[in-house]
Amino acid sequence: MKTPFFKAVLTIIRKDLLTELRSRELLSAMLLFALLSVLIFSFALELNRTARQEVVSGALWVTLIFASILGLNRSLAMERDQGNLDALFLAPVDRSAIFFGKMLGNFLFTLAVGLMLLPLMTILFNITLIQPALFLTLTLGTLGLASVGTLLSAMTVQTRARETLLPIVLLPVALPVLLTVIRASSGIITHSQTANWLPWMQLLAVIDLIYIALCTLLFDYVVED
Repeated sequence: MKTPFFKAVLTIIRKDLLTELRSRELLSAMLLFALLSVLIFSFALELNRTARQEVVSGALWVTLIFASILGLNRSLAMERDQGNLDALFLAPVDRSAIFFGKMLGNFLFTLAVGLMLLPLMTILFNITLIQPALFLTLTLGTLGLASVGTLLSAMTVQTRARETLLPIVLLPVALPVLLTVIRASSGIITHSQTANWLPWMQLLAVIDLIYIALCTLLFDYVVED
């Protein structure tokens, strides 16, 4: 008898959170990488206020996507090395529940890093990034990255060169999310009119729905191969 869908999803999320609370390996590595990246961007743009305002959105999302890739690689690699990944696939659980559980776990870790970056970048760049609209954009963008990232990391985790292969396959696929989220974030940060950035946020939400639907359908085929 199969485990109920939502119970399986919550169990996987709970397992990932408890594992991270005990080891503190994943989130600490992502945060350290993000901190160093933001510091480099801050020092590089220290003398140019105008350039800072124009590129802060790109700096935020470039940092976040590479921190996400680092987290995805470590998360799935630990599952595989400990045999948990095979146990999940053998358990009486829908594959879609496994996908949603891992995706939401990755989403929460990446979102936590993003939320910590906003006050840090506000201080370093002297630009207000703590805004409700930017929080929503951060949530939508992170959700899109987590959905496609979870699918592709499940595909590449079985290869020897997974650390190199995941960024190569993820970045082109995630490009629609990155383009829309950077345009939306940039409009919000520069206090542009709502009509200039709201359509990008709406488009981002549509892209998220498409990615989640496609990744859910493809996950079963990916892990079977």
